[in-house]
Amino acid sequence: MQSGSIALVLNAHLPFVRQPDYPQFLEERWLFESLSECYLPLLRLFARLEADSVPWRLSLALSPTLTTMLADTLLQNRYIAWLGKQLELADKELERLADDQEQLPLAILYADLYRQNLEDFTVLHGRNILNAFDFYYKKGRLDLLTSAATHAFLPLYQSLPQAIAAQIEAGVVAFRSSFGRAPNGFWLPQLGWFPGLQDVLSAYGLQYTVITTRSAMLGRPAPRFGSYAPVVCENGLTAFIRDIESTDAVWSEDDGYPSDPVYREFYRDIGFDLPLDYIGPFIDLKQVRTFTGFKYWAVTGHTETKQLYKPERAALKVIEHAENFLYSRTRQLRKASALMRKPALLVAPFDAELFGHWWYEGIDWLEAIFRSAQATSELSFVTLSEAWRNKADCVRTTPEYASWGDDGYAGVWLNKSNDWLYRHTYKLVERMTELANRFPDEGGLRERVLNQAAREVMLAQSADWPFLLRAGKSSSFARKQIEDAVTNFGRIYEMMCANTVGTEWVTRLEKRNKIFPAMNYRVFRTKQ
Repeated sequence: MQSGSIALVLNAHLPFVRQPDYPQFLEERWLFESLSECYLPLLRLFARLEADSVPWRLSLALSPTLTTMLADTLLQNRYIAWLGKQLELADKELERLADDQEQLPLAILYADLYRQNLEDFTVLHGRNILNAFDFYYKKGRLDLLTSAATHAFLPLYQSLPQAIAAQIEAGVVAFRSSFGRAPNGFWLPQLGWFPGLQDVLSAYGLQYTVITTRSAMLGRPAPRFGSYAPVVCENGLTAFIRDIESTDAVWSEDDGYPSDPVYREFYRDIGFDLPLDYIGPFIDLKQVRTFTGFKYWAVTGHTETKQLYKPERAALKVIEHAENFLYSRTRQLRKASALMRKPALLVAPFDAELFGHWWYEGIDWLEAIFRSAQATSELSFVTLSEAWRNKADCVRTTPEYASWGDDGYAGVWLNKSNDWLYRHTYKLVERMTELANRFPDEGGLRERVLNQAAREVMLAQSADWPFLLRAGKSSSFARKQIEDAVTNFGRIYEMMCANTVGTEWVTRLEKRNKIFPAMNYRVFRTKQ
């Protein structure tokens, strides 16, 4: 008898890093690395499971900034050029390590990876992998969700309802543009929820989302079955609840599977180890050392002295961790279902880039749990849409404000390192609302200008910028993105107030910040 089911949810998101004014840009590598190490390997995993008739199910949230970049011709061409440089580096590594029988197999592994990525991206997927994700959605294997337009941390804008509406509407429209249909599910950036958000989500036809355990357990009333069953808000929106035990098994920095000593070490990379005259052509034009993707060392432990990475040892550990995960989840579901007297549901959400990028073996682990699960009848994998259709006897409640940030609330995105930016984003929303109210029926060039103003407002609201400012990594890049958006909006605001429009400048700005082509600035109008 089945004790319950597991819903694995991956959130695929990257900030908008498109920089056409530069021949190459360091932060664009975030997209290229995620394509090479996560998104394309995920699609190869799906194909292998399909070929072997493995009954896999997965939910995937694709942020609007990511889908925009994946469909962008400029970035597609730059990715192909970057792969060419990776293959050039691979050839150099094969030559450098020709007599090193221990490291040479790893260099061959990376050379094969980048050749396969180039073949898949250009030939198999025709440069646009969104169509491949849509293919698996139509087969019923993959559930696709949208998210807020620029991944804004919504609770910090709850006093500005027009900003919340704009983020959600642009996310829904972007999804429809990518996949030809409206989304049913919505990924809350950082799982940031606040009471009242359910009304905005439902107003745009969204039917379910995911919240933290804290949000659910502090709700009124608290859910009867804890995190083992979804709850329903008073307006009918379904909220699935993150299961802490399932996610900590993978996510925990100290005890999670990726911390095992035999897995590949992410931070030890030849981009930092080898001489600059050797590695220089393959890093930033300014010769800033960065990751190349060529990593030869294992986690080993909390030491600078690392052991050589052994893929065969890591492969055995992947099977062990997959079996451990399924064994632990089966026990967990068995106990919960016995108390509930009905099958329980475990919802395990993760950042998609954890798999393959941060945790190199993560894709193999996903494959192992899907394959191993075939041997048990006690649990199955489901998508959120399947779980939503089959839900029954859900507690009606209003979840409380929370997030999955370190402190459970907004401390990651609002602290002394980044609090200064909100006086600017709040003022941008205020002035955008003023423009939308003053000019409700514009067309032609003036409508284009106002739509671009709305884009600049939302680009400034990205939760990635305060996160990077707090982390101190790429903080100068984050600051510049905020300053550029504020400056661009300010110029548009002055033009509209002076009744003059600089056509050439606006056209250049549209081409640079090429995002949300269906933007409608009127979403910022004050609701009557």
